[in-house]
Amino acid sequence: MPHMFPRSRRIEDLLRKEMADMLLGEIKDPRIQGLVTIMQVKVSEDLRHAKFFVSVLGKGPERESVLEGLNKAKGFIRRTLGHRLDLRRIPELHFQLDRSLDDQEKIERLLAGMQTGQQTEN
Repeated sequence: MPHMFPRSRRIEDLLRKEMADMLLGEIKDPRIQGLVTIMQVKVSEDLRHAKFFVSVLGKGPERESVLEGLNKAKGFIRRTLGHRLDLRRIPELHFQLDRSLDDQEKIERLLAGMQTGQQTEN
């Protein structure tokens, strides 16, 4: 019987949970603390790379600062994940801003503007 979830999906869930726990108290970089949410993790099929999509409170400079902090902490994060997870190989970590919340906000503004325009036409 085939597995319900492929191994990469289970590893994505493990990585997201462990990374969220680390962000709550183990990563001491002030650029990161309290500003980051792990939205999604995508692991390559060969399990060698993990892309973390992160949402960051703030605007451009704050977001770039958080990405710099995460990239600087990659070694620590990867080593800690290696101790916590029972995996043969810990994937290379990549961090990318998740812009889905920005897109959602933009769509909501556009829809609100359309509704306002329709109400004034009636």
